[in-house]
Amino acid sequence: MAFIYPQGHQKIMPQTLQDVLQKAVFYSDQRDYRLVHLPPNAITVTAGVVAEVGEAFVALIVDKDEVTLVLDNESLAAFGKRLRDHRVVETAYRLITLDVELEPTLTGLMAHLSTALAQAGISILPYAAFARDHILVPAAQFDLAMTTLQQLKSG
Repeated sequence: MAFIYPQGHQKIMPQTLQDVLQKAVFYSDQRDYRLVHLPPNAITVTAGVVAEVGEAFVALIVDKDEVTLVLDNESLAAFGKRLRDHRVVETAYRLITLDVELEPTLTGLMAHLSTALAQAGISILPYAAFARDHILVPAAQFDLAMTTLQQLKSG
């Protein structure tokens, strides 16, 4: 698979893990997020909620067994009544975005990040977008997670 760059951008060498870590900014919007479970037939209403959320991070995953939605607490409060038969995970999560444009052919990045976080005792929920990766970590462990990730950059 070839990565198509916008006009005027050309990539000569493939990205390396070291390049990405040097350029990476670990960004957080400082919001608390929740995982929301819905039945598979809830896709239409859930997609409508996603369309209305606004500027907060939102993730929607649909598979044959369930619909999963990641919403910040404010959006969940605003739209929760529309989400019939939903269950919410009690744990609050914080978002960490790896704010650097990633090539889809880059290998080992999430393994590297998740290994460091696992060694620090931090569970993660990883999400990949087109050109950026995102990690949800328990809000109670957010500061430790950020410290751990920043240490990867310096070491």
